[in-house]
Amino acid sequence: MEAKAITRYVRIAPRKAQQVVDVVRGKHVDEALAILKLTPKGAAPIVYKLIHSAVANAENNHSMDRDKLFVADIYANQGPTMKRFRPRAMGRATTIRKRTSHIGVVLKEK
Repeated sequence: MEAKAITRYVRIAPRKAQQVVDVVRGKHVDEALAILKLTPKGAAPIVYKLIHSAVANAENNHSMDRDKLFVADIYANQGPTMKRFRPRAMGRATTIRKRTSHIGVVLKEK
C-alpha cells in the first residue's frame, strides 16, 4: 500500500528543488520532516508541506500507521517555463526563463 501527494507548477527551479528532495529520500517520515524544518533552502517549506499532505493522505484515505511510513520515492521534475524579456543595451532584449517544478512523493509502510 502506498500514499501519494503531488504539487504542480511550483515557482522554483527543479534543480534547486532536487537538492532538497535528495536529502530526504528513503528516510522515515518524522526524520524527513525534522530535516526539512531545519534546512535553509527555499524549496524546504514546499517539500515539508508536501510530505505532510502525503502523511495525511496515508492516515485518512488508506488507514496506514504513521510510525511505519517512510519516503519510498520523491522527485522534482521540470514543469513549463515562463518566458519574460529584459531590456538590454543598444535596443536588444534577453530572455528571462522562470522555471517551474512538479514535485511528488510516495510513502510506503515498512
